[in-house]
Amino acid sequence: MMSKSCQGYSKKQPETTDFCLLGATAVGKTDLALELAARFEAEIVSVDAMQVYRGLDIGTAKPGQSERKRIRHHLIDIVDPDEDYHLARFLRDAAAARQDIHRRGKVALFTGGTGLYFKGLFEGIFAYSVKDLSLRDKLQQRLAAEGHDALYAELSRVDPASAARLAPGDSQRLLRALEIFQDSGIPWSEHLRRSRQRALLSGGVPVIGLWRPREELYERINRRVDEMLAAGLLDEVSALLARGYAPELPAMKAIGYRQLVDYLQGDGSLATARELLARDTRRYAKRQLTWFNGMSNISWFAPDDVGGITARIRERGLPA
Repeated sequence: MMSKSCQGYSKKQPETTDFCLLGATAVGKTDLALELAARFEAEIVSVDAMQVYRGLDIGTAKPGQSERKRIRHHLIDIVDPDEDYHLARFLRDAAAARQDIHRRGKVALFTGGTGLYFKGLFEGIFAYSVKDLSLRDKLQQRLAAEGHDALYAELSRVDPASAARLAPGDSQRLLRALEIFQDSGIPWSEHLRRSRQRALLSGGVPVIGLWRPREELYERINRRVDEMLAAGLLDEVSALLARGYAPELPAMKAIGYRQLVDYLQGDGSLATARELLARDTRRYAKRQLTWFNGMSNISWFAPDDVGGITARIRERGLPA
């Protein structure tokens, strides 16, 4: 356990005092996060692109009030459904939450299933605005005249790291890499390296991934869909529409909402909406796992292997 003498620190706190818990939807993150947070004196930072929205409760499997009273949560219910929320804003909010947690002498547990947000936590964000707007047109003309191979050879000379990670025929990123180099004089790969150095979390932070066999996970998803409908998801969607939130909003297009919006607007039966919701959630879980499999710093465990998970976190510097 952390002693009271640890309280009051912020910037000097080693990064290994924080840890991450991720996995596909319905895999069992919420219950385990609460248990680990209690064990390691942590507060939870939600890494979920939909739980930030007020009023989207049942469909996002948002922790209830009793769970939030038990363990303090951050980045839940912070914007209205018609507000724009994106990676850059999430990273700013996550940094502020982490600093707040550390100030109280606590550990930050980042947990959720939004792969893009986890990528941003470890790699930062790079958004370069080209000053010379004529560069892209010139490069596109060169691509048409000289061909992909010629421009790729040029990129290999000025930015071999970026060239090496391009997929064959990826002309869009090829042009982007050359554009950035010609405009800034700095290779794209170097810009990315610098953004990673400014990232909120480093490779020293333990990352626990939860895994279940596919059929078991899909059965849990199907069961969760029925539980959400029984808990009043349809009424929740109706209330959001009644409050004037348009079906075209990104929040209203989230899984669990767009299917029921369609039903409420006369498109199909409730049984069909339920089937589409379950199907789309299963597909989303598959995409989540594909994204997480692209991350090299995850230690995978079954959700009930609490002993192994705890030991792994302790190995990386957290006492319990």
